[in-house]
Amino acid sequence: MKPLVGISCCTKLFGAYGMPNHAASDTYVRVTDLVVCGVPVLIPANGTKADIATLLARLDGLILTGSRSNVCPSLYGGPPHAEGTPEDAMRDAVTLPLIRGAVAAGIPVLAICRGMQEFNVALGGSLHQRLQDLPGRLDHSTPLQPNPLVRTGKAHKVRITRGTWLHRLAGAAEIGVNSLHNQGVDGVAPGLVVDAVAPDGTVEAIRAVNTPGFAIGVQWHPEYDWDHDVVSRGIFEAFGQAIRDRLAPPEVAAAD
Repeated sequence: MKPLVGISCCTKLFGAYGMPNHAASDTYVRVTDLVVCGVPVLIPANGTKADIATLLARLDGLILTGSRSNVCPSLYGGPPHAEGTPEDAMRDAVTLPLIRGAVAAGIPVLAICRGMQEFNVALGGSLHQRLQDLPGRLDHSTPLQPNPLVRTGKAHKVRITRGTWLHRLAGAAEIGVNSLHNQGVDGVAPGLVVDAVAPDGTVEAIRAVNTPGFAIGVQWHPEYDWDHDVVSRGIFEAFGQAIRDRLAPPEVAAAD
């Protein structure tokens, strides 16, 4: 049977009457179907009603998605967000304990954009709330551009730490990435290391060390261009392989 891959949802209002929905972009579902080769399981943002223990017992992998909403600053000791900044406390209440449990259990984790920020906060790190307000930083936010080739195209380069999994995967010390975020990693959580940075020093990739499994975060969106970008596809292939390795019978893993 195929592995079950959890995909975190956001709370979003849809329709003429603003009915609350649990939502994740189709891009995550498609790449799980076609590259990770797992069964996508959407995890609702149902706050404290979420049964974290059951999710951890059933899921074989976890994708933490991007979102317009930001991690609530009270979760990392930050000041309140500026008025109008979108938050999703119901999502935070699900994803943070789920991340901690998945990392401890060795369940492969791939954290993308907001997901990478959650990954860092869940393990004890902090965030910058608006990178564009910091001296010397680029504006990493989403371009207000209806053309998807512009909106999700390569926005800047990132420098990759030599010898890391990402360096081996990319076969290069520098790659181009898209950029659709306002917030970013400030204090790196204990147990995480930085694998890539933007030209302005913004953390672009992190990785858990001294843990039993694959746990990776990237600040960009490889789910947008996996069908034509070798590195983006490779990230999801590596995640899928980590899931299969974890599920392989001991004798098969030993033979490999």
